[in-house]
Amino acid sequence: MMNLTEGLFHHLAEDVLGQTCFHFRGYDIHLDKPFERASMTDLVKRYAGIDLSDMDYDKALAFCKEKGLEIPVGAQVGKLIELLFETYVEEKLVEPIFVVDYPKEISPLAKAKPDNPMLADRFELFIAGGEFANAFSELNDPIDQRERFEAQAALKAKGDLEATPVDEDFLEALEYGMPPMGGLGIGIDRMVMLLTENDSIKEVILFPQMKRLD
Repeated sequence: MMNLTEGLFHHLAEDVLGQTCFHFRGYDIHLDKPFERASMTDLVKRYAGIDLSDMDYDKALAFCKEKGLEIPVGAQVGKLIELLFETYVEEKLVEPIFVVDYPKEISPLAKAKPDNPMLADRFELFIAGGEFANAFSELNDPIDQRERFEAQAALKAKGDLEATPVDEDFLEALEYGMPPMGGLGIGIDRMVMLLTENDSIKEVILFPQMKRLD
């Protein structure tokens, strides 16, 4: 999926538009070279200065409190890593980069990595400080998926508005069977904004009520 996504951006830039550098959100973005790939914890270490590759909850919690960050309801180490990523990393990801190895805790529909069950087999593409794509190996084990849903439901009951409820219809479908697959979602609006060098989404999606009459 990373190769497919990168190839799509390269094709649109080089073969369709005939240019590989685009001015977007105040940056010159280059699409003519391989996109960097880095794990979420490596990027947190790079920009926040703390190594959480060991997924140590106490260390992550102490660091977040030291920085005066608001701790999400029911947050475990994965949620704290995401908090640090959003606070210190996202806006610094200017050139295209695939962020990989997301904590499983914040990826309830993604398969766990075979070599590290605390991480999800997932990536997101960031450009100019914004998310352009999200993808992962689809979780097709109904028992694992139910456990994930129930953990999310417990967080939701504690007040986590982003947590997902238990989806019985989806679980029943999984029990019948889902083949191994990868899912990919690309923000077409942001892609078009980048490739047409528009910083406003109103220039690529129709918002008639927000257009000037003249």
